[in-house]
Amino acid sequence: MNEPPSEPSSTAPIARRSRQLRVRGLASVLPYLGPAFVASVAYIDPGNYATNIESGAQFGYTLLWVILAANLAAMLIQSLSAKLGIATGRNLAELCRERFPRPVVWLMWIVAELVAMATDLAEFLGAALGFALLFHFPLLIGGILTGITTFAILALERYGHRPIEAVITSLVGVIAGCYVVETVLERPDWNAIARHALIPEFAGPESVLLATGILGATVMPHVIYLHSALTQHRIVPRTPAEAQRIFRFEVLDVVIAMGIAGLVNAAMLIMAASTFHARGLSDVGTIEEAHRTLQPLLGPLASTAFALSLLASGLSSSTVGTMAGQVVMQGFLHRTIPVWLRRGITMLPALIAIALGLDPTRTLVISQVVLSFGIPFALLPLILFTADRALMGALVNRRPTTLVASILALLIIGLNLWLLWTTFTGSGA
Repeated sequence: MNEPPSEPSSTAPIARRSRQLRVRGLASVLPYLGPAFVASVAYIDPGNYATNIESGAQFGYTLLWVILAANLAAMLIQSLSAKLGIATGRNLAELCRERFPRPVVWLMWIVAELVAMATDLAEFLGAALGFALLFHFPLLIGGILTGITTFAILALERYGHRPIEAVITSLVGVIAGCYVVETVLERPDWNAIARHALIPEFAGPESVLLATGILGATVMPHVIYLHSALTQHRIVPRTPAEAQRIFRFEVLDVVIAMGIAGLVNAAMLIMAASTFHARGLSDVGTIEEAHRTLQPLLGPLASTAFALSLLASGLSSSTVGTMAGQVVMQGFLHRTIPVWLRRGITMLPALIAIALGLDPTRTLVISQVVLSFGIPFALLPLILFTADRALMGALVNRRPTTLVASILALLIIGLNLWLLWTTFTGSGA
């Protein structure tokens, strides 16, 4: 990613800065691309592999519409988060601390930390699995290598945002490239894909659980907090017109990055549906089984691409999760801890899960359900703040935007309540 335009001095005329923002062509766009690509990593993390593979293997293309709907929701939510940082110069966690009563702030911080723990569990386990599958290491060795590699990537942060963004964007490219290979090899049924992408349906209580997991793996609470932090100081607008121009570029960033993430998510489910479900292998419910079964069905290239994409996903999302954890703690508590210490602490649950021999894929799916329950705690304040004209100025939400975002929040909460009801009563969908 190119370095964004340098900030003008306090005596530089605003007109000159406005002309810089109006420069046309690719050079004017590149400085603004980056925050959404960092956030998009959370939308293609190992939790997505677990939920998408299990969904595709069990129910074919049935839940493909959930991925499409969740991705459109993610575009809206991440745009609002980016807009909040541009308009206010503060991130979502900071504004929550400033505007809510202290007990509410502490509750929100606790929920955010629980979400961060679930996120770290999924990402760390995924990267460890990637190492184990690709290089045939024991899972515990893969976990240790994941920790070392993540520390190395995080060390780049001392050189500014450009190196981190470059590494993460490269890893996103690896994931996308691997799934291009998978899609070419599997030759899916495109007519069935189009039908199930547009027609909402469920196939029993387990499909509701997996749909909630897909939602939790796609709309990620911790990157709602993180995205506002990535844009709050990147390029500070001096006028309402500048703020609107910057936001338009950030919307482009979101559409490109989240579009790629959505296609990758769809490719995961399509791969599982067309490779496993179509052959009657609906019991392929784990990442390890998927990797092992791909080789005899599609050849060694498919299984290698799968393992490589999982490794890239785990390493990049683990780095982003640690960054988000720092933003949450700093915003809610105005306190920070060394990033190496936070990474070390958040590694422990995953290492314990590995040592206890827990099923990594099932653990990943349940962690994504936990994430889904954390979404309203980040989404409702985001909608509230971005609808406040006194706070947002020229970037305040239009009424239709607030309405759609509010309906989305209610749908997410309703789906979670439905999940609880079907889980404890055993009722079908």
